[in-house]
Amino acid sequence: MRLPWLMLVFWLAPAMAAAQGWQTLPPTPAPIPTARSGHASVNGISIYYAVYGQGSPVLLLHGGLANADYWGKQIEALASYHTVIVMDSRGHGRSSRDSRPYGYGLMADDAIALMDRLGVPKADIVGWSDGAILGLDLAIRHSDRVGKVFAFAANTNPSGLKEHVGRAPVFAAFIQRARREYAAYSATPKDYNGFLNQIRKMWAAEPNWTDAQLKSIHTPVLVADGDRDEAIKRQHTEYIAAAIPGAELVIFPNTSHFAFIQDPGSFNHAILHFLGDK
Repeated sequence: MRLPWLMLVFWLAPAMAAAQGWQTLPPTPAPIPTARSGHASVNGISIYYAVYGQGSPVLLLHGGLANADYWGKQIEALASYHTVIVMDSRGHGRSSRDSRPYGYGLMADDAIALMDRLGVPKADIVGWSDGAILGLDLAIRHSDRVGKVFAFAANTNPSGLKEHVGRAPVFAAFIQRARREYAAYSATPKDYNGFLNQIRKMWAAEPNWTDAQLKSIHTPVLVADGDRDEAIKRQHTEYIAAAIPGAELVIFPNTSHFAFIQDPGSFNHAILHFLGDK
């Protein structure tokens, strides 16, 4: 862990973070138009994807219940340096699902299948929450397909989750916003309750990685979180960074599980610095 990096982000962030605050849920960014978007038939389902910019590939993986639109501020920052790929995870947003229960391994395999379909042999990964878990899963099982992994607000076993997270005001507001977005995008717009219940089952049971699995990761990893995260225990974030060899640790001040929209300036700076762009 490189603690000077941690201190750098604390120094950069306060002014912008205080303006928005960890107690707010800023609007979901509007979809960014691109001619390079569509649906790919992969792994038995239809995955929505969109591609922006040019350069080395970066795949952005969103959190549970959400969709690719949440990455709008990051797309704008990264597309000047990279080919940015976003996707809706199976059953989320504009992507479909099949009868298989949700699981992180299955969804990580969807990401690999999409990369295959798009002709991307290797990509850096930026993940938020469930997307960060997928990034770590890829680093464990598909290390040859991954460059670097920026893992924001991940957990590596269910004990890393805080109890009653759904009662936290900002997270509760997100769950209700996700309901509206699901109704707008999904091919099964009235099935949000069933979707939510199935995702909660996955959250309660997965992931379950051992220390040995985390120590097997040799991909460069930056572990990050907001200092007011409603969902992830701070000590668990610190444990992940300590368990993965050479991992960096960044804590964004005055932000929560939604730091990427609460303080996109500091969040994007951290990504670009980690990827070597700034």
